[in-house]
Amino acid sequence: MITLKINGLDVSVEKGSTLLEAARFLGFPIPTLCYMDGLSPYGACRLCVVEIGEGAKAKLVSSCTYPSEEGLKVRTASSRVLRARRMILELLLASCPQSKIIQDLAAAHGIRRQRFKQEYEDCILCGLCVRMCEEQMMGKAIGFRGRGENRSIGTPFDIKSDVCRLCGGCMYVCPACQLRCTYNEPEKAICGACANLSPPCVEKEQFNDMMCYMDPCVACEIKKDK
Repeated sequence: MITLKINGLDVSVEKGSTLLEAARFLGFPIPTLCYMDGLSPYGACRLCVVEIGEGAKAKLVSSCTYPSEEGLKVRTASSRVLRARRMILELLLASCPQSKIIQDLAAAHGIRRQRFKQEYEDCILCGLCVRMCEEQMMGKAIGFRGRGENRSIGTPFDIKSDVCRLCGGCMYVCPACQLRCTYNEPEKAICGACANLSPPCVEKEQFNDMMCYMDPCVACEIKKDK
């Protein structure tokens, strides 16, 4: 066991656990977009940042990848942490403004307006789909390509993958795909929103036969609320 201090409390956690695992086990909420139980941590979205250390040596680290250390002092919701999370959420809203997950996180963090221009709705490069395909579905049908602003996700050489089983696992975990079901005409008897599903991160030809099976269906939730 390792002893450390989280939000002023002395706690003991299993050796090898990350700060995110330790904090959540003890009931301290930390938002994430790129982390999921059963998948390897990636540290892409940076929403899970926490502050470690004291004084001038204090720094922000991603809690999903940072290991618990003996005697470490951690703050999961300091003013510095919350400012960083709000900035990240505003940037994510500019990239993927219709994502319900991102919208809910922004509202929970008190964001009432967006300072950055919404130019498009796109992949946020959280890597969940890539890790789901490789680690859980054993497919390796998609992956990262390019660097910097040209970084994207897709199939090798932009060719339809022969190993993809059309399981839909990549879309199921994608924060952007979970908003593609945006049916907004409640007067119609049949929803049909799933037929409009348009994955933002992979070639559309890859999913010609795939239907959305989000649970709960976002379209149904919209109709129910109206």
